[in-house]
Amino acid sequence: MLNRQLLSPASIVVIGASNNVTKPGGKILKNLLEHEFKGAIYAVNPNDVSVQGVPTYASVSDLPEVEMAILAIPAKSCGEAVSVLTSEKNTKAFIIISGGFSEMGQEGAALEHEIVELINNAGACLIGPNCIGMLTHDYAGVFTEPIPRLEPTGVDFVSGSGATAVFIMESAIPKGLTFSRVISVGNSAQLGVEEVLEYWDINAERESAANVKLLYIETIHNPDKFLFHSISLVKKGFRLAAIKAGSSAAGSRAASSHTGAMASSDSAVEALFRKAGIVRCYGREELTTVACVLMSKQMNGKNMAIITHAGGPAVMLTDALEAGGVNIPNIPDSPVKQRLLKALSPGSSVENPIDFLATGNAEQLDLIIDTVENEMDDIDGMAVIFGSPGLTSVKDVYEVLDRKMKQCKKPIYPILPSVMNVKKDLAYFLSHGNVNFPDEVLLGKALTRVKLTPKPSGQEIYLDGVDVPRIRRIIDSSPNGYLSPDLVEQLLAAASIPVVREIIANSEKEAIAAAMKIGFPLVMKVVGPIHKTDVGGVTLNIRSKEMVGVEFNRMMKIKDTTAVLIAEQAEGIELFVGASYEPKFGHVVLCGIGGIFVEVLKDTTSGLAPLTFEEANSMIRNLKAYPIIKGFRGKCGVSRKKFAEIIVRLSSMLRFATEIKEMDINPLMGRGDKIVAVDARIRIEK
Repeated sequence: MLNRQLLSPASIVVIGASNNVTKPGGKILKNLLEHEFKGAIYAVNPNDVSVQGVPTYASVSDLPEVEMAILAIPAKSCGEAVSVLTSEKNTKAFIIISGGFSEMGQEGAALEHEIVELINNAGACLIGPNCIGMLTHDYAGVFTEPIPRLEPTGVDFVSGSGATAVFIMESAIPKGLTFSRVISVGNSAQLGVEEVLEYWDINAERESAANVKLLYIETIHNPDKFLFHSISLVKKGFRLAAIKAGSSAAGSRAASSHTGAMASSDSAVEALFRKAGIVRCYGREELTTVACVLMSKQMNGKNMAIITHAGGPAVMLTDALEAGGVNIPNIPDSPVKQRLLKALSPGSSVENPIDFLATGNAEQLDLIIDTVENEMDDIDGMAVIFGSPGLTSVKDVYEVLDRKMKQCKKPIYPILPSVMNVKKDLAYFLSHGNVNFPDEVLLGKALTRVKLTPKPSGQEIYLDGVDVPRIRRIIDSSPNGYLSPDLVEQLLAAASIPVVREIIANSEKEAIAAAMKIGFPLVMKVVGPIHKTDVGGVTLNIRSKEMVGVEFNRMMKIKDTTAVLIAEQAEGIELFVGASYEPKFGHVVLCGIGGIFVEVLKDTTSGLAPLTFEEANSMIRNLKAYPIIKGFRGKCGVSRKKFAEIIVRLSSMLRFATEIKEMDINPLMGRGDKIVAVDARIRIEK
């Protein structure tokens, strides 16, 4: 775990220090000196008696005791240096900048392992290797620029990539985002993202000033640990946003079921983040914009007022917000509205967006914000757009905005796009601890992403109606491979998932008898082939005994067919729910619109089993097809409550049947409160 010597060392040695500030060792020393590290600084360089005014030691063996070491020397030399520091110099914290370790192959990995063992045996901690270093309130231990403004209330940031950490800081600084600590974990040889989360969680009370945590992740080594500490942090009031890169390749594998084809490690990450309550982002600008939203006052509601002096940006912001479920309600006619309109310049509009024209001034902005804050109870937040063509200063406007952002209870999101025309005025605004959203569409998307991120889920497992002993008996007595339709039906029944009535027929006579028992109309499907529709193995709307006979004989001629399934024909909206087992993560549960559209539209959401009702409802609400599920144009929809219940029951069943590697229920036919499974496939592997 991160220790005191790493976070706040009393002494630091730079091994590989140099007068050449274009080299990592030279730039690290320069940054330590310029950012006024208050402890003792040592330098190791066998060729110079001093570097940048710091007396040097010819070798590590010559050093006095030192709490932390930053190594910027060739990988092959790091092991000997670490050995001396741990055994003779009582060094308890290491940052290894050098590359050439596990990222380069087996030889480098072996060297990395040796170094980690030395550090572990000494009870010390390691950041890296192959990283840019670390920034804290006490020292700037990086070889890169820019160095952001470090504030106790800034964001904490951990990155698995040094270069990406630099680019994210470059994106953040112009927006006014400040940082508390920046940790580049590199190869994560000892300490990775999960260990940083663990430290933040365990030390939450002491670390509470940095309320927002940002993560850039390339590999999640321990999903359980990641999930546990993320949930704990969010429940303690911290806000987490993250990019998880490098997931797409794993999702391109071939699989025999719909779920297997669509589920991937990226689906697992999506599910992991949803369960933890982490805002997922997909790029640097999105991450830093989301961070600025999280650093602002929280908007407790869905109604936004847009205050602008320019029409175009207001229209684009309106589109972005409403696409994500944030309302821009029309302001109803009232004495308040008329009084505000009278106080503004002729031609102004107070319909929402509230447009006070290009001639708008600081006094008018002050009045508008006061009116929205104090007299419009149905408005939950404000977005203020104010730029400049560069003709005059707008400092007075930004002064009003600064003051109102601090005074108002409702959040105000400043959109100040003139980053060049009024550069000095914007610098004044940011210097007062404010953030800026220079792009209104990015703000709209970031704000809706934050609002759509669910709260972290509970850890309880819903077992009402889930017969675990029966599930285990079926699994234990079944062979590997796809289960027969009758076993699938038994498993679904054990989880109280309703299914259509169906009978397997091995002869034409049995098929006709089954049809008479179930009743018309009905459906006939082949038993054997995996993708029934692709081979012409599904026939709907069978309405007579004669049709049953004809279709039975036709289907039995289809390759790999062993029998024919006779089933009642359900009606309604086609839904889909399925699951795939992902190593390390467990079962990833997917839901969406069913039938053939599940693969065509690929409109699915994912969750990690076991799921809570809150998670299942969030999965359903986040579907693009959610309006269809609710019902539209007078057509009957599907009960979200019943659909969520099926998703939760399925996830609970999977919790006790890890042998299930892939499963589909497609389609589930839903109309109102009635949802039944029409077709299902389950593959087990013991």
